Amino acid sequence: MASTSTAVPPPPLPGLARPRQRPRSLQLASFVAAISWFLCARVLSQSASNGIAQRFDLGDEQPLLGALSLLFLLICGLALLRSIEQRRAPLRLTLGLPRRSTASKEWATGAAIGWGLAIACVLPMALAGTLDVQLWTAPRAFYLLGLSLSTLAVLTLAHTLAVYGYGFQRLIEATGPVRATLILVVAAAVVHSAMPTAYGTPQGTRILVDMLTTTLFCICWFRSHGLWLLWGLHFAWAASTTLLFGLPVSGNSAFISVVDTRAVGPAWLTGGAYGPAAAALTILFLLAAIPVLVSVTDDYAWSYTHPPIIPAGYDVTIAPPAAHVAMEEAALTAQPVNPSSLIQILPASPQSHPTDSLPE
Repeated sequence: MASTSTAVPPPPLPGLARPRQRPRSLQLASFVAAISWFLCARVLSQSASNGIAQRFDLGDEQPLLGALSLLFLLICGLALLRSIEQRRAPLRLTLGLPRRSTASKEWATGAAIGWGLAIACVLPMALAGTLDVQLWTAPRAFYLLGLSLSTLAVLTLAHTLAVYGYGFQRLIEATGPVRATLILVVAAAVVHSAMPTAYGTPQGTRILVDMLTTTLFCICWFRSHGLWLLWGLHFAWAASTTLLFGLPVSGNSAFISVVDTRAVGPAWLTGGAYGPAAAALTILFLLAAIPVLVSVTDDYAWSYTHPPIIPAGYDVTIAPPAAHVAMEEAALTAQPVNPSSLIQILPASPQSHPTDSLPE
């Protein structure tokens, strides 16, 4: 018999229906606190690594010690902010590093895009004959190369966690995706415009490249809602520029590689002492990288950025007609029929047909 229940289920509890809504002022304060702590942690880690390097004579390992100290201080500070906000999500998820089956593939995809950007920026310089390349193949060079590679991996992870893993998420919750991106791009322009650079660096081009790079990183987050893709792109861009091609990355030439390159061409092509991040051609390559990034991340955007479809509603079971219910009840309560009162039809017995005698 069909169900006749028409009861409406109770609404879900407020704490389980949707994520807890926090005030916008708290989200903005968390964003500012995350960025401020990142800047403070850089100073503290630099001071601590210098002291440890001098105490134990670890001059070559000092950059890696500073990067590890920065990452440790950063995670501790962001974990404290998470507890202040009373977030129940795991720390990895709060920082933007969720456990996924595609995490390594996302990182490799970002690394391929970053490596391609570095190739595109350096190739015009090589074709124009503006690069003076020298190789250092001593055994010590490969040891320093490994240290530089590890340092870049940790530094790019720390920067990604602070700015995009925690801070950018809070800014999105406070202002929305578009406004958050614009705020972060403007903040990057202001910060980089205040940084001292070498003489002859094209400042306008450098700032525009920084703004486009920030936009590209934001798109990485929006396409995957994770940092694997962004971290891979950031690391591959920096490592390819400075360790593979021997050029300065954002004016920093402290990373040691077996390749030492000097660019002697015009600043619009080489970026001068600041490196390819201040070259005019880099602007075109960054603009071209945006549609490429969107195209190769369709699967991630579909899997990780769309909200799950949760079935909901009310019970709309329609009760059967009253006549139908009465017939079923009468059938259940009726007296059983005596089998002897029923007409029985027996099977017919086989009959033999007479056969005519054949004439002799």
